[in-house]
Amino acid sequence: MTSGTSMSGVVKRYRTMAILAGIMSLLLWFVDLPVAYLFDNESWKANVAWIPFVHGWVYALYVLTALQFASKAKWPVMKMLGLVLAGTLPVASLITERKVVSQYS
Repeated sequence: MTSGTSMSGVVKRYRTMAILAGIMSLLLWFVDLPVAYLFDNESWKANVAWIPFVHGWVYALYVLTALQFASKAKWPVMKMLGLVLAGTLPVASLITERKVVSQYS
């Protein structure tokens, strides 16, 4: 396996997880949290109860793939930390995904 091929795989994994983390973050912030705290409807709450659970697992996998990518790209620790934290804001992981893909693909 050449290093270009392995970097390509790392970018693809990061891209997949960044998109999934972005989608789950949007669902958490704009579906689950409003339903949980703004509406008094138990049926709605039950229907979105899966979102924080899935978001937590997706974010954990995002962190691992972000660390793998940043390590492979030889990013400094602070830049690596920024990439990890990008997964905590609704569209930040989607923005960083675009930057990573345009620079490393």
